[in-house]
Amino acid sequence: MDFSLTDEQQLLKNSVSDFLSTRYALDTSRRAARSDIGWQPKVWKSFAEELGILAAPLPEDHGGLGGGAEEVLVIAEVLGQHLVVEPFIGTVVLGGGLLRRSNGTLAAELLAGIAAGEVVTGFAALEPTSGQSFHSVRTTARREGQDWVLDGEKIVVSDAPIATHLLITARTSGASADAAGLTLFAVPFNPADPPAGMATHHYRTIDDHHASDLVITGLRVPDSARVSAVDAAWPAIDAALDEATAATVAEAVGMLRKVLADTVEYTKQRQQFGVAISNFQALQHRMVNMHIEVEQSVAASLLASLNLDGPRRARAVSAAKATISRAARLVGQEAVQLHGGMGMTEELAIGHYFKRLTVIESEFGNRDFHTARYQRARNT
Repeated sequence: MDFSLTDEQQLLKNSVSDFLSTRYALDTSRRAARSDIGWQPKVWKSFAEELGILAAPLPEDHGGLGGGAEEVLVIAEVLGQHLVVEPFIGTVVLGGGLLRRSNGTLAAELLAGIAAGEVVTGFAALEPTSGQSFHSVRTTARREGQDWVLDGEKIVVSDAPIATHLLITARTSGASADAAGLTLFAVPFNPADPPAGMATHHYRTIDDHHASDLVITGLRVPDSARVSAVDAAWPAIDAALDEATAATVAEAVGMLRKVLADTVEYTKQRQQFGVAISNFQALQHRMVNMHIEVEQSVAASLLASLNLDGPRRARAVSAAKATISRAARLVGQEAVQLHGGMGMTEELAIGHYFKRLTVIESEFGNRDFHTARYQRARNT
């Protein structure tokens, strides 16, 4: 089987890589992430207007380019290589994946806004009692006339501090752990002035991304804000989460490739006892182990992306996420150790990659969660 990129995919990869190499400096990105703004909106608009990557996987009838999982893999891997903090996965892959599975007018408008770089979404699903299960939801939505009234609490809502809309899961029937009985709402959001009935706490995570905790008390939204059938949101959520997980795995692959290359280059330059430390056999063995982990991750990432539309989706995605969670820890820790004390300094990029890899290790479920999910999928 030929796993090489098509001419169009290679051109896409080169275009994104060239743009980021010349216009996305790591120090500038870190300063923006730690500022009051929290990101680079002009870069985001350039992603839409110059590169077109925000439209890449979205439906053509909603301003998208109609690309598939392979295009997302290519883009996410390059973004990971350059440690981009702008919310491509959270908005385009996860938010777009949820919205393109809705037939409503609002969903169509938001998809067009995402493609144009005007809409940023935050997925408000996890709660204090959820653990790692996205369908464990106690937030409720009850019908009052033509409106819905939401009550509950959400935690670690990624990208909420920079979002224009929140996609909120709420229980409209069933028990708190049931996959059935969930409904999805799209709520306009201003991080500096949240809607009545919502209290927020914004914060920066260790990888220089941003998240929020939400307390929702009597939040009233019209029925037009509902972007799923009542009680039937879970199939769309499950599929979109797998797409976002596969994209996150691809992002991590880009980082792992970069971390390995930087580590090998550093050991060639670092001198000890009059020779480069890359000559020491013990360190060579450690870098070989890093290389093995990277190549396994590459294969797992590709397998996940190729199975997103098939019956083995859950199995392939969970296998990839379990693989990348292990590799993120091993390769990240080895890279820091082989860089010595420089590995965790602000001046060197390796520490920033390590922090992001540490977050990815648990994002969308950790290794234990996905190993168990893989086993369940294998037995069905």
